[in-house]
Amino acid sequence: MSTRPDSPTVGREGAPTAHTFDVVIVGTGPGGYVCAIRAAQLGLSVGVVEDDRPGGVCLNWGCIPTKALLRNAEVVHLFEKAETFGITVQGMKADYAAAVQRSRSVADRMAKGVEFLFRKNKITLFPGTGSLKSKTSVEVRGMGGVTTLEAKRAVVLATGSEPRSLTGVTIDEQTVISSNGAVRSEAKPKSIVVIGAGAVGVEFADVYRSYGVEVTLLEALPRIVPIEDEEVSAQLTRSLSRRGITIKTGVKVSSVKPLTTGVVIETDGGRFEAQQVLMAVGRAARTKGVGLEALGVAMERGFVKVSDHGDVGEGRLRDRRHGRRAAARPQGHGRGGGRGGDHRRQEPAPGRLRQRSLVHLLPAAGRVDRHHRGKGQGGRP
Repeated sequence: MSTRPDSPTVGREGAPTAHTFDVVIVGTGPGGYVCAIRAAQLGLSVGVVEDDRPGGVCLNWGCIPTKALLRNAEVVHLFEKAETFGITVQGMKADYAAAVQRSRSVADRMAKGVEFLFRKNKITLFPGTGSLKSKTSVEVRGMGGVTTLEAKRAVVLATGSEPRSLTGVTIDEQTVISSNGAVRSEAKPKSIVVIGAGAVGVEFADVYRSYGVEVTLLEALPRIVPIEDEEVSAQLTRSLSRRGITIKTGVKVSSVKPLTTGVVIETDGGRFEAQQVLMAVGRAARTKGVGLEALGVAMERGFVKVSDHGDVGEGRLRDRRHGRRAAARPQGHGRGGGRGGDHRRQEPAPGRLRQRSLVHLLPAAGRVDRHHRGKGQGGRP
């Protein structure tokens, strides 16, 4: 019989050191918590491990707090254009610290919502860092000591991602910051260089510029938001340039070095100085320290190699972290994992629209396409 502690959160000092569940999930982001809830709804006992707040990067450090900041930036922009609508505003003051505080409160409310869903579905949360000891066993190191979780059905990896940096550049969250640091720092810089002009880079450039920060946006590829259509890139370039953001494309960063009052960025297109640098060159899989190497799990460019069903090698280990980094795809994988594992069933029906990307700016940019059957199934790939 599976162990279901009376408290929905265990791992504190004096708690039992071993528990058994049908399913153990490492990580509670959009993939992990959806998988946990679905498994619990199907009558399975579920234990989840999280070293931060439930909700993962999306709820705590990514989509949700960033969009809250972008909403603040939009309101500031509207006030600046108030006279266009016949409205006179005197003595307006845009408080960046207050905007960050509001953003954090929004993220905190969402994380509490996930915690409520865990309690509602009798899912046991173990705060701490989880590492695999076998394909059916997870060791959790938390403030209360070490706890071992045994899985009778499966262990699900949903460890998510973390900010990447350029080779030789250390993110210290002081002069060189990541998106994680940007959403929680209440002090705005006088000037900032954003390295990387994908969705994350241009969104933060928009936020900082709305609050009067001098922004320079650097992109190694020939245009900003390079995965979008060229027309979208051109429109966003015009829009951001009109707002006073300096955009440099086709430039590669060779070094980032600290100065007495900031940082200097050397590129093949010139030298740039600013008070801070925001590293927005993408995200990497959180696979270090999980215990994959000891189990002989195959890796590819830092990601876990999985089958079409999300299985990792032989046994009862599953991964819900592969594929696109947007929240919607891990949620689909999570639902598949919670009911037994085939994430392919989550694909939209042929002919239905599916969202491919969304950049929250003024103007916003989005991309959808139709899902078609693969070759040999009556449709184009």
